[in-house]
Amino acid sequence: MKKAPAKVATTVAAGATRKATTTRKTGAAKAAVAQKAAMAKVPAKKSSNTPSRISKGRLAAMIEEATVDAYGESEQTTGWYTMLEEHLALPFDTTVLGVLVKVATLDLRGANEIVAICTCGRKRQSVSILDLPLPSPKPAGADWIEAYRHWVRG
Repeated sequence: MKKAPAKVATTVAAGATRKATTTRKTGAAKAAVAQKAAMAKVPAKKSSNTPSRISKGRLAAMIEEATVDAYGESEQTTGWYTMLEEHLALPFDTTVLGVLVKVATLDLRGANEIVAICTCGRKRQSVSILDLPLPSPKPAGADWIEAYRHWVRG
């Protein structure tokens, strides 16, 4: 059986030309891929706390920007708090323990903890930014939360 020729698509991104090659998959090939995924128990959807695919270069740049000229953990946490305040679009809705809440603002607790202040009606609750479930779609600037989580958890 003859394979279909590969399609070549050219895209222009940031002044550079890239070529992406795609191939057509037969029904049998698609079934084999699906079977392998099922056998490997690959989750169908990423959970909201799973980091997105931020490139290593972008991640390094974000860490550098947040912690530049910061000495010690307290100053570094303050740097991250500043970046989150500048870049994260607030307020946004998310679900915490099955309850729909609004993330109204961020706060710096103690010297080393960033928390989200969540509201539901008149009730307020602080949730560590490390544990805050992110909604889908994620709010603008959520990549800063993911970069912070990566930095803390190393």
